[in-house]
Amino acid sequence: MTIRLFDPFSRAFERMSKALFRPFDIKKWFVVGFTAFLSELTDCGGNGGGGGGKSRGHVDWEEVLFFPQRAWEWLAENPVWATAIAFAAFLLFAFIILCVWWSSRGKFLFLDNVVHDRSQVVAPWHEYRKEGNSLFLWMLILSAVVLAVVIAYLVQCITSLQALYETTADMTTLILPAILMALGLFAIMLITGFIDLMLYDFMVPIMYRDRVTAGKALQKFMPLLTSHFFSFIGYTLFYLFVIVLVVIAVIIAGLVTCCIGFVLLALPYIGAVVLLPVSYTLRAFSVEFLEQFGPEFQVFPRPETNSPAAESPQVPAAS
Repeated sequence: MTIRLFDPFSRAFERMSKALFRPFDIKKWFVVGFTAFLSELTDCGGNGGGGGGKSRGHVDWEEVLFFPQRAWEWLAENPVWATAIAFAAFLLFAFIILCVWWSSRGKFLFLDNVVHDRSQVVAPWHEYRKEGNSLFLWMLILSAVVLAVVIAYLVQCITSLQALYETTADMTTLILPAILMALGLFAIMLITGFIDLMLYDFMVPIMYRDRVTAGKALQKFMPLLTSHFFSFIGYTLFYLFVIVLVVIAVIIAGLVTCCIGFVLLALPYIGAVVLLPVSYTLRAFSVEFLEQFGPEFQVFPRPETNSPAAESPQVPAAS
């Protein structure tokens, strides 16, 4: 079995072109764009801003390393602010949970519109309720596990750096351990991103096709992943390559339009509509890639080939 990347991507691009541009229907763009917006509601990654405290051009390691303890002490001394921050954190947490639920249901809406080349919201929202809720629970569990791992890792890193800070006189000895710990955190994020990509790009289509829960889709997908692991690694690298090209194109378009393009993309729903050709192509690409592994992974409906017109040759009339 030969697993390809460019052929399924080419077919996905053709599906996108036919669905969105032949003919161009602005209403369809806004409806399908809304389902794409829901689908990607929890997929946006933030850029971590960093500006360490400096004193005379040098990092104030004590201020950075002992910030958690000092922040906790400040909260203990200011119970009113602590209560307000806790309440705001609770509201934020509840809103994130709601977004995860919307996104879980939205992934099936968007996939359904891509698979059948249509623009619907209400019907697939109810049709794939069971699958969407199952995905929601799995995303919550995965998020909780990742959060616990990251917190435990950061606590261990900070504790280790604090101990090293208290026993050394040369602050430059903290640089290498800090870099290695940052690389470790980056590795955790890469693994998490890979799992998330496999979940969205392949387990969701299996759930959609077979009308099964996330657990049963995982049972079907895991043997495929383990037996063709490097094919999925290749898919991931190709996916990242496409994303890099898209980012470069967005930057160029934003600069050419005097930052108007950046403003449009910053508007959540409008940005999803503007980038609909990208998200549509990538959604179709994952399904086209998955279908290479056999008919049991076929998601796109196949056109009927045995039509009566094809089976009955025309007989020329007698002169």
